[in-house]
Amino acid sequence: MPNLQRLRERAFVAQQGRCCYCGRAMWLQSPSELDLQPPRTMSRQCTAEHLIARHEGGRSTRENIAAACWLCNQRRHRRRRPLSPDAFRELVAERIAKGRWC
Repeated sequence: MPNLQRLRERAFVAQQGRCCYCGRAMWLQSPSELDLQPPRTMSRQCTAEHLIARHEGGRSTRENIAAACWLCNQRRHRRRRPLSPDAFRELVAERIAKGRWC
């Protein structure tokens, strides 16, 4: 099993299957783990989130990998200037409170 996959699985277990940003339940092996209907199934897939992005020198280590849903991972890293993990978590919490996060 590749190292990144192992790290993702460890983070998933440590976070009790919840995204490090939005706190929603994720699936690890199959979408059937959650009672979701398409199109939301892929957005809740567990991904290995590099807290410090690889292009910024972040490595695939236990300290730098968290479990994040696909949606949060993509939204954080597609920003022009990606926010720090803590700042992004705050942004997600604000948007969830306003009902503006899927």
